[in-house]
Amino acid sequence: MRVLLISANTEKINMPVLPLGLACVAAATQKAGHEVAMMDLMTKKETASVLKEAIEGFRPELIGISVRNIDDQNMERPRFLLGPVKEIVAQCRSLSRAKIVLGGAGFSLFPESALAFLGADMGIQGEGEEVFPEVIGQIAEGPSLRKLPGLYLRGCSLPSGRVFVKNLDRLPLPDPDLWRTSFREEELWMPVQTRRGCPLNCSYCSTGIIEGRVLRRHSPEKIVEWILRWRKAGVRHFYFVDNTFNLPASYAKEICRKLIDRGLGIRWWSILYPMHVDEELVGHMAKAGCEQVSMGFESGSGRILENMNKRFTPREVRKISETFSAHGIKQMGFLLLGSPGETRESVEESLVFADSLKLDSLKITAGIRIYPHTPLAKKAVAEGVISSDDDLLFPRFYMAKGLGDWLPGTLKNWAAPRPHWVIPEDS
Repeated sequence: MRVLLISANTEKINMPVLPLGLACVAAATQKAGHEVAMMDLMTKKETASVLKEAIEGFRPELIGISVRNIDDQNMERPRFLLGPVKEIVAQCRSLSRAKIVLGGAGFSLFPESALAFLGADMGIQGEGEEVFPEVIGQIAEGPSLRKLPGLYLRGCSLPSGRVFVKNLDRLPLPDPDLWRTSFREEELWMPVQTRRGCPLNCSYCSTGIIEGRVLRRHSPEKIVEWILRWRKAGVRHFYFVDNTFNLPASYAKEICRKLIDRGLGIRWWSILYPMHVDEELVGHMAKAGCEQVSMGFESGSGRILENMNKRFTPREVRKISETFSAHGIKQMGFLLLGSPGETRESVEESLVFADSLKLDSLKITAGIRIYPHTPLAKKAVAEGVISSDDDLLFPRFYMAKGLGDWLPGTLKNWAAPRPHWVIPEDS
């Protein structure tokens, strides 16, 4: 079957990255024996004409659309990002009779409401590498699709269960020939996902909903061999998109050791959970080519960190920050202000703390996006911020009482003499 896969994301929130999740589904679809064409709308200036050309030229029998971001998480002036995706679905409808299947992290958070809003035929919640090829096979054969785990059909009863692949090594990883682009572009960073799932259960976080609560890993050997394939294709910059690159530390050290042994000459960034980071790990990261870490310490108040169900303290964050600085690795810090229990005093405590760290940049978020099935959502219902039947597809935010009018001006005053601080628009 001819399958067209479209990455609908056009947001460059931190850096332009290739759509890894969709490419993994494409690799699995190819392995199942189907003909695949993939479009990344991030790189397209004129979406409508490019989409028309692709559909008329390839004549797909099935169209898959990846939904990455629902909104930009900006409480001051939120942008709902599904409008353009809805237009893409409508254009596909006008150009082709092929069934349209949704997927991606954004869809997995809101499967029922996103499917209804976007008007596609069906969608897959969770990991699509196994379910999507089965969907293709059943569409070709004609029987009902309702028994597949994680598959939502418009207007039908909910599916039973989801697929969480335990052994990630049995899933194919995408090859460079899936993308028709130059991998020598300086601004292009290739995403790398070494593990899925997160057991930490931070009060506001959606990762566990998207990827599950059990941590599952690729073998270090497979990851490094895959990076080598991309390095031979001309890629030099990599971005480890795991939310907790350093957990477990033994696994992160093994990946670094294998990268060092290979001598690939790559540059890379990673996302760090500021806990269990020792001198040995940071040294390995530096030798392996790590240039920058994103460190979401979120608050400088121990009390607020406990409320968020964080497992670290400000003291530990400071020590880790100093270690990275000593090894010449840049740091992007993140503050998340306005959570339950936040006060003016705890905000000031966090700003003073962040200012004392050796950060190269700091991104501050004021107000917390409420995602379904999180402790924060339950708290927001209990306080009457949202109702129990709000599906939260359209962005809703939590802001602790007494901070809404005070916080924007405070952040603006703090950021004025600190050009490396990024604060919400219109603050």
